[in-house]
Amino acid sequence: MAKGRVEIDAGFCKGCGLCTLYCPAHILELDKATITQKGYHPAVCVDESACTGCATCALMCPDVAITVYREVSA
Repeated sequence: MAKGRVEIDAGFCKGCGLCTLYCPAHILELDKATITQKGYHPAVCVDESACTGCATCALMCPDVAITVYREVSA
């Protein structure tokens, strides 16, 4: 199974929730405890160990706020 890591730039995230809706691993949520300077609840990864690196979240993000890194096997 592939390993991945998700980085979400809260400064660009407007909390639309598309990444949370389409993540096949269901590991992204909107952080209701945080409000950005722009007034949004940003997305956060709640279980990075379950990330497969599929990058569906990044593809769905209209604000290009998500970067996905994949572990390369030797």
